[in-house]
Amino acid sequence: MPAHEGPQRSYDAVIVGGGHNGLVAAAYLARAGRSVLVLERLGNTGGAAVSTRPFNGVDARLSRYSYLVSLLPRKIVRDLGLDFRVRTRTVSSYTPVERDGRPTGLLVGGGERRTREAFARLTGGESEYRAWQRFYDMTGRVAQSVFPTLTEPLPTRDELRRRVDDEEAWRVLFEEPIGVAVEDRFADDLVRGVVLTDALIGTFADAHDPSLAQNRCFLYHVIGGGTGAWDVPVGGMGALTDALAGAARDAGAVLATGHEVVGISSDGRATEVTYRSADGEGVVGARHVLVNASPQELAALTGDKPPTPAEGAQLKVNMLLKRLPRLKDAEVDPREAFSGTFHIAEGYRQLATAHAQAAAGRLPEAPPSEIYCHSLTDPTILGPDLVEQGYQTLTLFGLHTPARLFDHDNDGVREELLTATLAQLDAHLAEPLADCLATDADGRPCIEAKTPLDLERDLRLPGGNIFHRELSWPYAQEDTGRWGVETRHANVLLCGAGAVRGGGVSGVPGHNAAMAVLEQLGD
Repeated sequence: MPAHEGPQRSYDAVIVGGGHNGLVAAAYLARAGRSVLVLERLGNTGGAAVSTRPFNGVDARLSRYSYLVSLLPRKIVRDLGLDFRVRTRTVSSYTPVERDGRPTGLLVGGGERRTREAFARLTGGESEYRAWQRFYDMTGRVAQSVFPTLTEPLPTRDELRRRVDDEEAWRVLFEEPIGVAVEDRFADDLVRGVVLTDALIGTFADAHDPSLAQNRCFLYHVIGGGTGAWDVPVGGMGALTDALAGAARDAGAVLATGHEVVGISSDGRATEVTYRSADGEGVVGARHVLVNASPQELAALTGDKPPTPAEGAQLKVNMLLKRLPRLKDAEVDPREAFSGTFHIAEGYRQLATAHAQAAAGRLPEAPPSEIYCHSLTDPTILGPDLVEQGYQTLTLFGLHTPARLFDHDNDGVREELLTATLAQLDAHLAEPLADCLATDADGRPCIEAKTPLDLERDLRLPGGNIFHRELSWPYAQEDTGRWGVETRHANVLLCGAGAVRGGGVSGVPGHNAAMAVLEQLGD
């Protein structure tokens, strides 16, 4: 919003936070003819779904925080007329390992024949591949049943169970720890680890955690789009939020950056939102307020009792390379290995050991992580000169590093963890990664790392938790409301990742909060 233009005195809807979910809600409500104001604390919209140039003087626009798309319904893209595309990765994953003193690995993707041959090469037979097919055929059927419900009013548990219509799948995914299914169905330690990783993204849990937090994480990682595919956003993640901001503005919404909301008061019929900007403090009225922030932030703004503190558990690393490194496993092309998810130290036993060490208050000795190369699938994020010279990006996401490990010395522990994590990668490379790193205009290596505490500081993610709190089951429970966005204040809704069916880059909470408002208004 231009500096000379201030908010009106009142709106039909005020949205607190201009992340992707808030922008989805703003676009839907404005297209329905409602007056909408988005108040964003930072100087730009997009929240965690942004593209930036993190390296000084280098024309590389990276998805700095969130980086892949799976849970965004095509319905939202169509409804809002977004100019936004994704590209499918031809390789799903590559996991290197040393067996019998020789480097080898598991490449999943490139066609059924190649995947079957890769399983046979690793395991010496067909049984693991057949088990893999049966397991993911099952999750695929669940995805087709569950994913369409995310943009509908919350089903009850029994209603969702009937829609799944597969008692074995329901038991495996919804009722018993995912570790049981992994151990029952797969024999190879590496294959078990590859399956389990989807249950641990941003989730600090053991395979057999009785809370089933790992199951909820796994479920959201295999239902996206009704297929479970994780796709590359063309132009980077900022292309999505730029398109959403444009759609909201075109529909008439006002987007005010540099405006930090500091309080919300509601009598159930009308609200007042207090904000601060460079021009001082102001108050704006609204019939509805949609909070695109964490449940903790919502409680702080309304004066309600805060929920249980959240804790993140990941390391995010962005890199720019002059070239992709060669692999010790010479039978795999690095351009294939890094185009999918490159698993590091993610064998089943390795994951269990890393979790146990972190739970005991120590950094994992072999930190597990996974990497992918955005620019192999979508080179548009790099300047033409970098593309011509063969530069590539790498995005690394580390597991089992809870925020508590960084409390005493965030900078020191970050450096120690980064060194240990890259050492695990180097163990499978034919040349050190450091030899491949590009340098910025000041001669510094193009690499940056973000701990949970860094994410809490930069984005106000509670405890650095990328989901704002533990992921929820996608069905109604006590006090979840009709859409999973309701709060104890009738006209204050939660439209961020902490809503029921929130988490990931989906726009689902934003869509559902907008639908809840329009239902209340009789539209």
